[in-house]
Amino acid sequence: MPIELICIDADDTLWHNMRHFDVAERAFASILEPFAATGVAMERLQAIGARNLKLYGYGAKSFTLSMIETATEICGDSLSASTVRDILEAGRQLHSHPVELMPGVEETLQSLSERARLILVTKGDLLHQEAKLAASGLGERFSAIEIVSDKNADTFRRLFSRYELVADQCVMVGDSIRSDILPALQAGAWAAFVPAEIVWHHERAEPPLDHPRFKELSALVDVPDWIDSLE
Repeated sequence: MPIELICIDADDTLWHNMRHFDVAERAFASILEPFAATGVAMERLQAIGARNLKLYGYGAKSFTLSMIETATEICGDSLSASTVRDILEAGRQLHSHPVELMPGVEETLQSLSERARLILVTKGDLLHQEAKLAASGLGERFSAIEIVSDKNADTFRRLFSRYELVADQCVMVGDSIRSDILPALQAGAWAAFVPAEIVWHHERAEPPLDHPRFKELSALVDVPDWIDSLE
């Protein structure tokens, strides 16, 4: 059965994202250095960030709130207004970073759009994701944009149903085993994993190497040939 729908993740698949969170984390650790060792601050930030996903969702706003909450726990009554301002500035920098495309993105999207309907499927804060997409200049490459609060099997099932397709006519391409690959496979689709240079601890999972609809590729530019091999 031919592929009719190609879904592509945004952050760390089309453009760099985690490198900017890495910069924000280092800035946060430096700000809290008078109060806690870097390892302690990072461990607490990760725990609070994971806990806050249910409240605030994914993205830079959620991360900024988690940095402030972590600082209040670590510093207590010693937390100064200037420290909060510094943390907020790290959050602003995270929101306003330039969009840096991965190599070969534009050519690859053009090639993929000639093969099937191309949909952007990304999660996170709506305004920030829309801003990054606008800055990327890639919006017109897609026939639809889907910004969701989370990615799970039901997310993909609803998406496939909306476009009146069965799952094995659909492909998901992304850098996260946890959010892109496993739920797409669970929904019955094909999935191509394109590893990123930095993996967020929350997204780490073992790749399903023995799954017949899974493929790990070295770069996004390899996706069109893999799509062709499915047909």
